[in-house]
Amino acid sequence: MAKTFSIRRQRGFTTIAMACFFALYLPIAVLVFYSFNAGESLASFDGISFRWFTKAFQNQQVIDASIRSLQIASFAAVVATIAATMAALATTRTEPYRGLTVKYAFINQPLMIPEIVTAVALLIFFARVKIWTGYSGLGYLIAAHTAFCIPFAYLPIRARLENMDLTLEKAAADLYATPWNTFRYVTLPLLWPGILAGFMLAFVISLDDVVITEFVKSAGQDTLPTYMLGQIRRSITPEMNAISTLFLLLSVCVVTVFFIVNRKRV
Repeated sequence: MAKTFSIRRQRGFTTIAMACFFALYLPIAVLVFYSFNAGESLASFDGISFRWFTKAFQNQQVIDASIRSLQIASFAAVVATIAATMAALATTRTEPYRGLTVKYAFINQPLMIPEIVTAVALLIFFARVKIWTGYSGLGYLIAAHTAFCIPFAYLPIRARLENMDLTLEKAAADLYATPWNTFRYVTLPLLWPGILAGFMLAFVISLDDVVITEFVKSAGQDTLPTYMLGQIRRSITPEMNAISTLFLLLSVCVVTVFFIVNRKRV
């Protein structure tokens, strides 16, 4: 009997894997640990305290930046998920034809281009639009985040569609169901975990974006990541650790909710 190959039994693999996990998670653990520091120094731990969390919740700039981040991420994720769903349906529920690969590449192009290039391009474009319209609200940030998040939402939705069995959809068509009814009662319930995954991925990507936001935003439109970047340029305090810990907690909650919902549906 031929021996099965297992990468876990390769010499040194466990050591490399553990080193990678330590490199990834040890700095995060240190950040969370020092967010409960009672003192102001980042070099010494002076006891456990929720002082910096309280200070963060009482900081009006942090509150305003957090609300703005959630508003932008929510709108951008919703619009990006809707656009990604339509694009995924258009590129998977059709017979292969010349140019389909070009459409795949066009939709995924923002993933291939360096983010700084996208940010500069959006800055130039929106600067011209601002001159023409005189409008300088949050619409530009929402539009920029939406465009950037579409390929991130598209990938899990398309993957879900490609792995779905077409038997039920064909059966609905044989029973004279209209395309809309087939989508509503058959495709959408089966596709829902992929849509939820795309939405959450787009939401998280928008929520922690810095480069595009820094280039597109106008005065007084700081999101929480850009606010933190500005504060770190001046001085690093345990308050930044507390805000980062809350950000991490939010991300963990989003992933946990997705895991629970997806497991129930599967």
